[in-house]
Amino acid sequence: MEASILIVSHDRKTELQKTLQILEDIINKDKHEVRVFLDGSTDGSQELEEDFPWVYWYSSEKTIGASGARNILYSKAKGETLFGFDDDAHPLQKDFIARTKNLFRSNENLGIIGFQEIKGIYETIPEELFVIKVEYLTNEFLGCGFAIKKEVYEKTRGFPVWIDIYGEEVCVAWETMIQGYDILFTSKIRVHHRVNKQTRRELGANYLRFEKQLKNTTFFYFVYYPFPWLIIKIIKLHLHNFTKYALKDRIFLKQYFKAGWNILKGLPEVWQFRRPLSKNTIDHIKKMKTPLY
Repeated sequence: MEASILIVSHDRKTELQKTLQILEDIINKDKHEVRVFLDGSTDGSQELEEDFPWVYWYSSEKTIGASGARNILYSKAKGETLFGFDDDAHPLQKDFIARTKNLFRSNENLGIIGFQEIKGIYETIPEELFVIKVEYLTNEFLGCGFAIKKEVYEKTRGFPVWIDIYGEEVCVAWETMIQGYDILFTSKIRVHHRVNKQTRRELGANYLRFEKQLKNTTFFYFVYYPFPWLIIKIIKLHLHNFTKYALKDRIFLKQYFKAGWNILKGLPEVWQFRRPLSKNTIDHIKKMKTPLY
């Protein structure tokens, strides 16, 4: 199997359906597989199994989070190259698999290729969004569209089970670089992320993201940062979020303390995954360019 396209979805039946319809028209089912994990979906997404019988379906009754779902899903993949897309994102080039293979072939040390994200709701994407052409080595990738070699993914610890959602891509990126592989960000492959930022903001996504990112960033420091730098980073992180957000908004304040409680509960489990890097290694990674957001 040449490629596995892997999607985790939670309560986005319509968006998932659109993504699968687009993929069905551009992939070769003899060489490419699609696997979908429904993470505690309650909106009838399971009904799509009848419409797309060629897709491999997995599900959990309770929501386990995108990272845990990806951890399960990626272990099932058979392709030489693993493609990750959000349920509301799709590749804009029909030959995205061939382009990815060519890029991997041109640099054997590449472990991950991150695709350029075009974010927004468009019937026709404005031409000016295609003007930017970039390609450089980076220290992370966007979860809405990327590819990783299966052999490289299997050398890492995979998507972390100690993170639920927000921040899991950075862990895979660091694990990949620890193994000596590079990450490429390129506009040669673009992904349309069909996200309405205003709608998500109105639904309170910023509050959810605040709590999850505060918790998961704290866990990230505990896993990868050495003492005493670890303590310094955590103190700065929590002071920044308390003064900039929690003191100015009652809901942020509530989420701040919720994150603190979840950190205390989850720390014993997270500590089992601790793999501290040297300060020089971390400084080298952090000095690298980041993808365009």
